[in-house]
Formats: sequence, structure tokens, C-alpha cells
Amino acid sequence: MHIRDILAKRRPSFSFEFFPPKSAAAVEDLYGTIVELESCQPSFVSVTYGAGGSTREMTHDLVLKIRETTAIPPVPHLTCVGHSESQIEEILRRYADAGVCNILALRGDPPRDWPDYDWSDCDFRHAGDLVRFIRKFNESGAHPDPRGFGIGVAGFPEGHPATPNRLLELDHLKAKVDEGADYICTQLFFDNHDFFDFRDRCRLRGIDVPILAGIMPVTSLGSMSRMAELAAGARFPAKLLRALDRANGDPASVEKVGIHYAAQQCAELLDHDVDGIHFYTLNKSKATREIYASLGLASAG
Repeated sequence: MHIRDILAKRRPSFSFEFFPPKSAAAVEDLYGTIVELESCQPSFVSVTYGAGGSTREMTHDLVLKIRETTAIPPVPHLTCVGHSESQIEEILRRYADAGVCNILALRGDPPRDWPDYDWSDCDFRHAGDLVRFIRKFNESGAHPDPRGFGIGVAGFPEGHPATPNRLLELDHLKAKVDEGADYICTQLFFDNHDFFDFRDRCRLRGIDVPILAGIMPVTSLGSMSRMAELAAGARFPAKLLRALDRANGDPASVEKVGIHYAAQQCAELLDHDVDGIHFYTLNKSKATREIYASLGLASAG
């Protein structure tokens, strides 16, 4: 199903993100997670793409497995780093032939073992270049859906770490939307005021596509470190840190605090007419299922 139809059918939308497993045991665990979360009737699920395309085949295989064995529309991530136009076209054709209808187009980061990566020598230097290429692919009629791929792009409520000028950052986001993006999915954040301000600034800039809020509940102190690494510059509000301090390092208490805090975030977002909520699951289902239950969303399909 095309993302325009998905988001028009259900407001707010609820969606999940997974990453490709790296072992047979992890594959089985992930499929168990997907089965558990399918009962939540998500609007779609997205599947990440490793730095420099390092998980290209695993992403492709997982996307096709989800499409073939569940009723959930999959949205594969696709990044610019290390890809030529011919490689991107091949990836798009494979997805189109398999009936995949949507792509999340990202600039991406070079792998850590590419410290001297030269963006000036790339076919795609910015996410907007990738969006433009996907739109041209759509216009060629190569996709069975006459509209081609639905296209998502990323937004950064706390600011993009590579663009400290927030006015310029919005210019870049507006350019991605103007190139053909159908929706924006934000990076994770922990203070809803950052999201509301970001949404208002987008509307003032003439960006009128749906904006989905990215939520990742803290489930362990270790996961916080990973969040800080995944979302460079992620801001952990004092309110959250105080609550975690009260847990005194007890893993079960930390998890409860994190889930409760994320549930409060989601409730406030829903009260303020968010277009959708996108859960970064880290391939686990418990936290997301508990948040759904606390919000009365267990059968919100």
C-alpha cells in the first residue's frame, strides 16, 4: 500500500522500526517480535539500512519476508553513501518487482572504517538528490503502482548535527519535500516541546506533508548510551534523568521508568494532533506493547 493511502486511511498512524539481524538466532527472535507487534496492527514498519549499504541484502530479505508473511506494509530505508546511480536503480527495480511500495530516503553515514569518505565524489551527496532520483524512477513508469514509490525523509526536532544553522536546516528539509517526499519521520527525541516547535516551524516554512514523531523508550541504561550514539546530540531532559536516578540502577525499575515516560510523551503528542508516532523498537516488542496498552491502542488498527 502506498504511503499516501496509509496516512490518509489512519490518522494518527502508528509504525515501528526494525534493523536486520546478524545471526540466525537473532532472525528468529525478530520474527517473534514482528508476530507479537502485528497484533497492534501498525500502519507500516520500516527496516534500517547499514552504513554504506553494509546490510543491503539483509535489509532486502527482511523487507520481502515481512511483505510475504504479514499484513504489514514494509518501508525499507535507502541511503546515499557508497552508491552509484546504477546501484540505486537496481535496488529500486528489485523492490518494485517485489511489490514494495515505499522507501525512506536518507543521506546516511559512512561506515566507521571509511574515515576519509569524500562526499564530493558521490552521485548522491544529499538526501534530496536521492529523493529526486526516486521521483524520476517513478516518472519512468517502472513501478507497478502508477504513482511509483511513496517517499519518506528524515526530520530532526533537536536540530541536525551537521547543520547548526536551524534556518538552513529547514531550507534543506523543504528542498527534500519539494523534490517529492510524501512524509517526514523524525529522529528520536525526549522533549515534546522540541517536536511541537519543529512542527510549527515546518508549517511556517510551507512544509505541509505529514510529520511522524520518532519515539524510543529507554529500556536500560545501556540503551541510553546507544540512543546518544544513534542520534548525535540527543537531549535527555532533567525530568527523565531524575526519574531514572530514582531507579537507583535497578534494571526492572529503569525499564518501567522509561516506558512510563515514553507513554506520557505519546499521550501528549496524541492530545496535540500528531500525524503519527514511529516507535524505534530495537527489535523488541515489550516496551511498545506496554505503551500501546497504556494508551488504549491495543486494537487501534
